[in-house]
Amino acid sequence: MNPNNKVIIKNADEIEYMRESGKLLAKVFAMLDEFVKEGVSSMQINDVVEDYIVNTLNARPASKGQYDYQYCLNASINEEVCHGMPDKDRYLKSSDIINIDITLEKNGFIADSSKMYVMKEAGRAAKKLVKDTYDAMWCGINVVKPGATLGDIGYAVANSARGEGYTVVREYCGHGIGREMHEAPNVVHYGKRGDGMKLQSGMTFTIEPMINQGKAKIKTKKDGWTVVTKDKKLSAQWEHTILVTPTGFEVLTLREEERKARS
Repeated sequence: MNPNNKVIIKNADEIEYMRESGKLLAKVFAMLDEFVKEGVSSMQINDVVEDYIVNTLNARPASKGQYDYQYCLNASINEEVCHGMPDKDRYLKSSDIINIDITLEKNGFIADSSKMYVMKEAGRAAKKLVKDTYDAMWCGINVVKPGATLGDIGYAVANSARGEGYTVVREYCGHGIGREMHEAPNVVHYGKRGDGMKLQSGMTFTIEPMINQGKAKIKTKKDGWTVVTKDKKLSAQWEHTILVTPTGFEVLTLREEERKARS
């Protein structure tokens, strides 16, 4: 985060760079759509993503080396809330759900996004959690516009999730993003309408709710990274990088299937 904890408003040139990074990151997920399946290990996912970002997109996996992290993504399975570390010995099972969280830097600017993948034999409740978490993220995105507040985003996310009987993880949040992976402001996924900082055109930040099937309490495993639900119930997360435009918002990491669904 920038040392003054000040929100960095992006100019037109910087926004174009952010758009390019976001579009490239969307391509990574399009590539993964055919790759992530039962029997694949989370390390294999990591390795194919790194190769694609570096050698096909001529970009950089921004997570690698950040905070001494040695991988290019997080792979969080089932009860893992976030920061799941790739493991060569952990293979996806037919009933798993997995969140793949990837950052990509191109021309000095970073995009950040995550997507849930659902294996074919995942249970009905797991599939519903994944869908409802996606819907909660979009409830937050849809209120973004100049003059809206961070509290408006948090309220919209939490109201949607709680309406379906879930809990919202409070320890982790969205964040400003640009030249640095984590800039101001923090974007929490709970709150009151009208509270907090007002949004301005040119702001870029992530919205990335982590929604639990059971209680909101979490813990970090002994590896120092992987965060899990304390009650071992499922957790889901989706994430997009958002630009505040003069009239509303633009999802910089929007994937093609989403573009078609929303057109």
